[in-house]
Amino acid sequence: MPVDLFRPAIDRRSFLASAASLAFAPLASRDARAGAPPAKELKLVAAPARLPIVGGPYPETDVWCYSGQSPGPEIRVRQGDRVRIVVENRLPEDTTVHWHGLRVPNAMDGAPDVTQPSIQPGESFSYEFPVPDAGTYWYHPHAHSAEQVGRGLAGAFIVEEPNPLPVDRDVVWILGDWRLRRDGAISEDFNNPMEMSMSGRIGNTVTINGRVPSRFVVRSGERIRLRLVNAASARIFGLEFKDHRPFVIALDGQPIDPHSPDSGRVVLGPAMRVDLILDMTGAPGSSASVIDTFYQDLAYKLVELAYSDEPPLATRTAGAPATLPANTMPEPDLARAIRHDVTLTGGMMGGMGMGGGMGMMGHGGMWAINGVAAHGHNMKPILTLDRGKSYVFAIDNKTAWYHPIHLHGHSFRV
Repeated sequence: MPVDLFRPAIDRRSFLASAASLAFAPLASRDARAGAPPAKELKLVAAPARLPIVGGPYPETDVWCYSGQSPGPEIRVRQGDRVRIVVENRLPEDTTVHWHGLRVPNAMDGAPDVTQPSIQPGESFSYEFPVPDAGTYWYHPHAHSAEQVGRGLAGAFIVEEPNPLPVDRDVVWILGDWRLRRDGAISEDFNNPMEMSMSGRIGNTVTINGRVPSRFVVRSGERIRLRLVNAASARIFGLEFKDHRPFVIALDGQPIDPHSPDSGRVVLGPAMRVDLILDMTGAPGSSASVIDTFYQDLAYKLVELAYSDEPPLATRTAGAPATLPANTMPEPDLARAIRHDVTLTGGMMGGMGMGGGMGMMGHGGMWAINGVAAHGHNMKPILTLDRGKSYVFAIDNKTAWYHPIHLHGHSFRV
């Protein structure tokens, strides 16, 4: 169930297969406490649990999750609200929470040993920040993140516009990717060096909102805002909505001109979000499949859109939806922007240039940015940028693999 913080009771991003350019402005929001509205409060408890990921006849799966749910409670606030979220750690290891895509004060970012100490078992940490931008975001650990997300720690963070688009339903699908054994247990082979040097850990069980899906019941004539969140650590989704025409209205929380995706396929790299408007044009009692076709020769049906027998709703709106209002961030000043070239190297079949390939793996690294491999979170900066200036990063992916790009505390325009 969503956690509605309205009541008192409680990036751009792009994955790159080749060279691309992105521009971004200094966007970290200031935490203006003077005159700020009171924060709306929520508690998240990170702890083990047993949940029916696959469903009968398979047994329940031992997972790690937030407040007994995987995905965790859906946090839903309005643009301009302020939140205070206390995270209690009941896991057997340290953790943090990163608010993915949200422009938060740096101290609230959730990067261990960079913006905060890790939350040790039995300890708590309070995250408090304003939410300046509407959009679809999510939260997840940033300590041991590949494993902790792979065990179920993730949740949606929805920031509604002051005047949302008129729709009949606003629905969130968190797309998960699990590697399960025949007994329903999570396979323990995390951080496999061979997988980490290629496309990452791809699972064998895909879920929507923490369950293996079969049917998603819809009504003829309704208009749905479908918020897609790819919470998989490595799987890329390419969704085709058979006999339907989705309109993309936002990418990674940021409004864009509404359009139908190329070839009708909605592509989400790891951690990406896509907001769709989906008009249910089928007849009562009919059905249509949602197919994931991203990986060649490995297409499968994700879920069936099952139309109820109810009579069609009166058509609310015909044709393309209106454009969402822009968020509060400034546009990059391209006329004065400073350019930096960024080269990605490394991984299997990645060549030996710039310290890439197997030679780099032998020294404890697998991937490099401008020849520097990451070792933990706390490293010497590759670049130092001046606050208040705009920059263009020209990114050249010289590896053999797709690479998602995410800048903490910033959004960027591709």
